[in-house]
Parts: sequence; C-alpha cells; structure tokens
Amino acid sequence: MITAVKKANPHFSNLELCRAFSMSSSSFYYQPVHESAEKATLVDKVVEIFTESFETYGKRRIRVELAKSGTKVGLYAVASMMKKRHLTAIRPKKKHYYPDAGEEHRFADNLLKRQFNPATHNSHWVGDITYIRTHHGWSYLACVLDLGTKEIVGYALSSKANAKLAVEALDNAIARQRPDLSKLMFHSDQGCQYSATEFRSKLNTLKITQSMSRRGNRWDNAVMERFFRSLKTERLNRVAFINHESVVAAVASYVQFYNYKRLHSSLDYMTPHEKYIELKQAA
Repeated sequence: MITAVKKANPHFSNLELCRAFSMSSSSFYYQPVHESAEKATLVDKVVEIFTESFETYGKRRIRVELAKSGTKVGLYAVASMMKKRHLTAIRPKKKHYYPDAGEEHRFADNLLKRQFNPATHNSHWVGDITYIRTHHGWSYLACVLDLGTKEIVGYALSSKANAKLAVEALDNAIARQRPDLSKLMFHSDQGCQYSATEFRSKLNTLKITQSMSRRGNRWDNAVMERFFRSLKTERLNRVAFINHESVVAAVASYVQFYNYKRLHSSLDYMTPHEKYIELKQAA
C-alpha cells in the first residue's frame, strides 16, 4: 500500500507515509531472510533431539546434546529454533509439596539424612512403590535407584502392592549390580511393604543397612519421588493403558531411556549410565 501511494505521490517521504498508515519504518523496510541449508539442517537436528526425548527436552538439554555431537550453539539460538517449530517441552503441571515433619520409625532410623549425592556407586540405594491405572485395575511399580548415579538399578511390577513386590525389585537390583552388600544402605519410606517382616528380614539376612524416612516426610526420599514424577509426567500420563502387560512394556521403555539417554542437570547433564562409568573408573 505504502509503495503504491509513494509511486502516485513521490513528494511524500517513506517515513511520512509510515506514520500516516500507523506502521513502523522498521516493518516497512524489513526483508525476510531465507533460511540457509546449514540452518535448516540444524533446526531439523533440534527437532530430532526433541522428538527422541519424547518431547521432554528444553533448550538447555538440547543445547548439551548438540554440543556432544560437535555443534556449539547458544542457548538463545536453540530457544529461537524451538519457538520457530513450536516445540514446547513437557513439564509437570505443578510442584510437589512435601510436609516437613514427622517422627522416627520404630524399625529403622533415618540414616540417609537427605545425603542424596554420595561420591560412590552401589553404596546408597533408595526405593519406593507407585501405582499406575489401567482399564483392568491397577498396576504397581517398585523401583530401586542408586543415589550415586541416579540410575534405576532394579525394578519390579505386579498387580499387588505387597512386600513381595519390594523384595522382587531389590533382588532385581542385586542381580544386575552385584554390589558389596555389607557396604550398602537401603533407604525407603515407612510404607507397609518396607516395614513388613518379609522385607526387613531380607535386608537383615543380606547384611544390608536399612534406613527409613521420618513419618509423613517425603522430602527424605525426594530423589525417588522425583523419578516417579518424571516417569508419570514424561510418559505414563500421556497413555491410556489397556492392561498390566502394556504397563510393563511402557515402564521398560522409559527406564531404558532414563538410564541411557536422558540428561540430568544434577549430573552436569550426563546420563545415569555415563555417571556410573565415571564412578566405576574412579574407584
């Protein structure tokens, strides 16, 4: 429009015409920059990383992944490329609130005391159980996480949330990791599965030191709670499960992703398995 008016009335300046049409002069003079082949390839790589992370990576993790492949890009540039392709990472809808109160349990003291970053692996394990809805009822998942590496070292699934499930998860972790049991601490909440005679006798027989959170204080097992939040936010809450078998497949897929692919800010953007290798080599 301005160009046509200018042609018919050449005595008006472009600035005057922009003001008359309530348009900024920068918008009038703007020339779209065509995306280079190199830039297009980089954007495609960002989309690929985002997709392979199951839409969970934000600009920081994507930037780290690019750097690992030899491509150094600024944080703002990554954010710009994500915005251009309308990529928004999945995030929890709200933060967890954990009350900060409680008493020591009669079975085991809180020996861990929120020391969530030991310098060794296979020395401090934490465990917990969560539930997953299916069309046929509930599935229950018990996990064991190594605080040194943040790796899920063992887990078990069942249609019953009992002490047997907690024992099976522990057995799975021991079979996979083969730790020195005499130097291992196992921390959990005061749930009935971990307070049961069956589970406590198992730890006692294996000479594993038991530690328990204070009553009603979920911050004492915050790392395990955080894993379950990530599992549900990034994978399970987006799927409707038909039966227990479909839950088993989804959990196995996520644990594989979590241990070997997912970057952790608490590990300086390493994967849990990369951290395991680092600690193993340093031992």
